[in-house]
Amino acid sequence: MRSIAQSAMRLWHNAERSRAMLPIMVGVCLACIGSAMLTTAVSLHLGKPGISPQVVQIVLTAYPVGFLIGCLVTRPAVAQYGHERAFVVILVLALLAACGFVFTDFLPSWICFRLLGGMAMASLFVVCESWINLYAEQHNRGALFSLYMLTTAVAVLLGQLLVGLVGPQSPHLFMVAAVTVLLALVSKFVGGRWPALPASPADPDPTGSARPVKRLGPLALFRLAPVTVVAIIQGGITNMNIFVLTPIYGTQIGLSATVTVGLVTTISIAGMLAQTPVGWLSDRFERRIILLVQGILSVTLCATIAWVGNSSVPLLFVLFFVYGCTALTVYPVAMAFGASQLHSRHMVGASGTLLLLYSIGNVATPGISAGLMQHIGAPAMFLLLGGGAVLVTIAACYNLLRRPVTMATMQAIEEQV
Repeated sequence: MRSIAQSAMRLWHNAERSRAMLPIMVGVCLACIGSAMLTTAVSLHLGKPGISPQVVQIVLTAYPVGFLIGCLVTRPAVAQYGHERAFVVILVLALLAACGFVFTDFLPSWICFRLLGGMAMASLFVVCESWINLYAEQHNRGALFSLYMLTTAVAVLLGQLLVGLVGPQSPHLFMVAAVTVLLALVSKFVGGRWPALPASPADPDPTGSARPVKRLGPLALFRLAPVTVVAIIQGGITNMNIFVLTPIYGTQIGLSATVTVGLVTTISIAGMLAQTPVGWLSDRFERRIILLVQGILSVTLCATIAWVGNSSVPLLFVLFFVYGCTALTVYPVAMAFGASQLHSRHMVGASGTLLLLYSIGNVATPGISAGLMQHIGAPAMFLLLGGGAVLVTIAACYNLLRRPVTMATMQAIEEQV
């Protein structure tokens, strides 16, 4: 009876925490919808005739550059103003960037708007992810992080649906995107204050500032949680390559445009549907084992797609669905495990560093993958993704076999930072 009562109390506690996060997730969802709409609208505008390819390349590159900058500058802002105030400032910056597209079509200025937009979105993710990790407890971190991942995935899908509803060539597309970001800012004030962060013995300030003293770099994080660092990089590689290069993959194996779009939609929906159950599992089983299973499954699926994927379209859809369920849920499990190895005062800095690694995986590999596909063939895309999954598998094995991180080990690493 006692265990049943404890389980019921835990379920109630988790539900209460999830409900407390809903106003925050509404703001995140609306901001991500606006960002997704802007990305599509800018790409559509740059595809018009008469625009210099050099200008197109610079405008498109500005967003990931801004994203990288945002990963680096957010930690001091949160230390100075706290999570909640930093969140408001970030939404204001995102709104300014969105409004810029409404008031001018002068392309050189769009470089600044995309740079600012990328910086704002990276900062938004750092603030939210570090706040969730501080707010969550060991037994519900996976579920809360999966709720956040589900929110961002739904936002991207809704952004594309809104583009279709407004009209890809509509002159009001930028205006609707800006209004969506404005609603995100309004929702922050309508939803009230964020729940108080739990105080820890070493950091008794519950105001939400987290006051990170030092940034844990990639090497320090690797010493604490090797599988997290490797899995985060692989998550960036997977998310960018699968959505950017699947259309090229489909063309090279002779699929129609409709079927190719269906593949992208299938893997996106699979990732969304799998977030909640995988988060539930990661709160009840060893996260390193889950990452090991995800790595092994990803390797197997990549090899299968590369080997027999183009032999049957229905089979290809099934393989893409299962791969989406597996590979697109690595990121939240890795983040939840990494957070369990960190002291609370390092959450913001660690979130920024991990998001930086994720964005490096985003930016660095599509060109490599496209080159391999050109010289070897379409299956090379999944050979690259499978190679990354092999590294996740090896890192998970290493993390399982080595000794657990002790407080003394953590302090020694902190002293070397």
